[in-house]
Amino acid sequence: MHGGGFAFGDLDMPEADAVARGLAAAGTTVFSVDYRLAPVPPTWDGADQQTDDRSGNRYPAASDDVLRAWEWATSHAEELGVTRLAIGGASAGANLATGATLRLLGADGILPRLVVLAYPTLLAVQPAPGPALRAALAAHPEHDRFGADVVRDMYENYLGGSVIGAPIAAVPGLASATELRGFPPTLMINSEIDELSVSGDVFAATLREAGGDVEVVVEPGTDHGHLNRPEHPGFAASMARIAQRFAGLAAS
Repeated sequence: MHGGGFAFGDLDMPEADAVARGLAAAGTTVFSVDYRLAPVPPTWDGADQQTDDRSGNRYPAASDDVLRAWEWATSHAEELGVTRLAIGGASAGANLATGATLRLLGADGILPRLVVLAYPTLLAVQPAPGPALRAALAAHPEHDRFGADVVRDMYENYLGGSVIGAPIAAVPGLASATELRGFPPTLMINSEIDELSVSGDVFAATLREAGGDVEVVVEPGTDHGHLNRPEHPGFAASMARIAQRFAGLAAS
C-alpha cells in the first residue's frame, strides 16, 4: 500500500507502481491495493487537490479496504497459484498493513507469512529522536518534516478526532507485547534521515519483547519516502532486500 499521510497518494505513485512492477519482474505476484483517503483539511498544502467527498473516510475506512483486499487475495490465492502471502506498505501504507495484520491477529484470521514495512508511521504521539537522528536532521533541515505536531495532526485527521484512546489497529505502535504475540515475521526498512523511524523503532522493540521475528534495516543515505525515487540508490537497495525476503519465503 502506498503512503500519503492517509489523505494523499494513489496507485500511480512510484512507491506503489514502481515497487509493484519491480517485484513482479523478480517473479512475485503483486496485488497493488488502493484505499479510501481521509479528507484534506483546508489548512494543509494540497487541499485544493481534493475534488471528491471524503466525509465518511475516517478510520476504519482505509483499514477496512485493506482487509477486504486481503480477504480477496486469500480466497483467490489457489486459483492464482499463490501459496504464500505477504502484506506490506510504505509510510501510512505501512501503518495500514500493520493495523490490518493486528485486526487479523485479534480475529484469528489468516495471517500473512511476512509483513514488509517501509519507513512506517506507527505512533500518533511521537517520541523525540535520539542524538544521532537529531544531528542528522539538523544537518539536513529539508528532511525535518515530521515533528510531533505534524504527526499528531495527521493522525487526528485520519481518526476524525483525538488520538487519545485510539485503537491499536489505527496506531499500531500502541500495541503491547501481549497484543503482538503471534504477529508474523516482519521486515522493517527505515530511511536514515526520517523522524518517523522513531515510531518504527518503538514498534520493533515491543515486537521483540513479544518474541516476534523482526529485522530492522536503516537504508543508508535516504530520507523519508525513498521508494518514491526509483533513481535513488536507496530504492534499488531496499528493493533488493524485499526481493531477497520474498525469495526466501517462496523457498520455505
